Amino acid sequence: MIRKASVMHVYKDHYEEYKKRHDELWPEMEEMLKTHGVSDYSIFLLEDTGQLFAYLRVEDEAVYARVSETDICQKWWAYMEPLMETNKNNSPVSINLTEVFYLA
Repeated sequence: MIRKASVMHVYKDHYEEYKKRHDELWPEMEEMLKTHGVSDYSIFLLEDTGQLFAYLRVEDEAVYARVSETDICQKWWAYMEPLMETNKNNSPVSINLTEVFYLA
């Protein structure tokens, strides 16, 4: 499995709504992620700044790269766009992190 981590940003006045929407994750979104080899997906919030830390595992980078091409992902991004920093295509502004330590 490949471990991936990134940081994003949610607007401070939308913390509760961001969490609520993830607590109520659409079943078709969950299914799409799983069929694209995603597991152990967690998102953590640094409340002082609105910074989000995302961690997930993927089976295959090429398969995972196709997540963004799915209709359900595009719909989810549009749904989440008002709550967070996004790119022109509604995808979250996301900075990939480089792993510097791992203890199994």
